[in-house]
Amino acid sequence: MKKYYVNKNAQSNGDHEVHDQDCTYLPAVDNRKYLGEFLSCEGAVTEAKKTYSKSNGCKTCSKPCHTT
Repeated sequence: MKKYYVNKNAQSNGDHEVHDQDCTYLPAVDNRKYLGEFLSCEGAVTEAKKTYSKSNGCKTCSKPCHTT
C-alpha cells in the first residue's frame, strides 16, 4: 500500500491531482492534503473527490486514474 496526497491548489484546468508518496511531482507540504493509504490510485481519487469533486490521477504516478 502507498500513501496518497491531493494537490490543494487546482491546476489551470480545474483538476486537483492525486499523487503517491514517491511521485516526482508531489506538491510541497503546505500545498497537499493527505488522503490515506490505498492499494491503488482508484481509492485515492475516490477519497479526494470527497473534498475536491474535480480530482484526477497524476499522469506520472497515477496513470491508470488519469483522465484527459
